[in-house]
Amino acid sequence: MAVRLSKGVRLLLLGLVLVVIDQVIKVLVKTHMTLGESIPVLGNWFQLFFVENKGMAFGMAFGGVIGKYLLTLFRLALFGFLTWWISALIKRETVPTGVLVGLTLITAGALGNIIDCLFYGLIFSESTFQTVATLGSYAPFMQGKVVDMFYFPLWVWPDWVPGLGGHIFFEPVFNFADSCVTCGAIYLILFHWKFFAKE
Repeated sequence: MAVRLSKGVRLLLLGLVLVVIDQVIKVLVKTHMTLGESIPVLGNWFQLFFVENKGMAFGMAFGGVIGKYLLTLFRLALFGFLTWWISALIKRETVPTGVLVGLTLITAGALGNIIDCLFYGLIFSESTFQTVATLGSYAPFMQGKVVDMFYFPLWVWPDWVPGLGGHIFFEPVFNFADSCVTCGAIYLILFHWKFFAKE
């Protein structure tokens, strides 16, 4: 007889799987690639390109050490709010499953990057352009850098395109957690905006 899991347990399992995938990819990159190393996956169109960032998604920065603490605290507050909100929505029979899945993607992505910020500085040595990281420490609690690796330099804009000429179409390097947040948000905006408009 098959065990039927509750909606809450299924969402929790989904979130945990996404966080584990994110962390496995990051640990493998952190401990097997030097900073700035690139591995072609689909020619030059898709590369594993190891970079680290101190700030927000897609390599954006925010206000030095104090900004990093504030950003991490904001992420923790956002994660707490999303977790509470999903728990509240699960209890309402009228909430579409797609809304809960989209919010779970965003929450799991947020947690993935929170883990980097909280703990990577404590458990890994500094990544450099010559050496891969090992077990060690390079930063205090909440000051870890986020590991990014997905790079899609699909094409370079022609020189005649105003403001974009000579630039790569999509320059940011991002990670699996960023993808979860972005895909979850786009999915909710495209398919469940009416639910949030009513909320």
